[in-house]
Amino acid sequence: MSQIEDRLAAAGVVLPQPNAPVANYVPFVRVGDLVHISGQVSLDANGGIKGVVGEDVDLAAARAAARLCGLSLLAQMRAACEGDLDRVVRVVKLGGFVQAGPDFFEIPQVINGCSDLMVETFGDAGRHARSAVGVYRLPMNFAVEVDAVVAIS
Repeated sequence: MSQIEDRLAAAGVVLPQPNAPVANYVPFVRVGDLVHISGQVSLDANGGIKGVVGEDVDLAAARAAARLCGLSLLAQMRAACEGDLDRVVRVVKLGGFVQAGPDFFEIPQVINGCSDLMVETFGDAGRHARSAVGVYRLPMNFAVEVDAVVAIS
């Protein structure tokens, strides 16, 4: 097991199986040492966190939704690295999307649920550039979606 997976296991984190695409795209594309990972929604074994943040979903649940996205991103990273998360050199950028109600403005705090997981997992190599955007709708009514660019060896 890799050092990163040992760290995750010690923290009680279990990565899900990578999500299969639900439309005409691939889960990730590698170009040189960069891996572009398609957006991962706030899905888990119980169906995930769905709804409009600020209306159906509160800030704490939305942060948890962003963390779910992060777990799925880690699963895709592991697949892109042929099972070895130690090959992740740097989380370069996250793009976060929150299905936000008209009076909800704490978008950056929501996406911190994913950002914090990347730093917990990779330390300084998990610190990244980021976008955090409130949107009208997300696929299948999920509360949060996050995509990523990572550098791997």
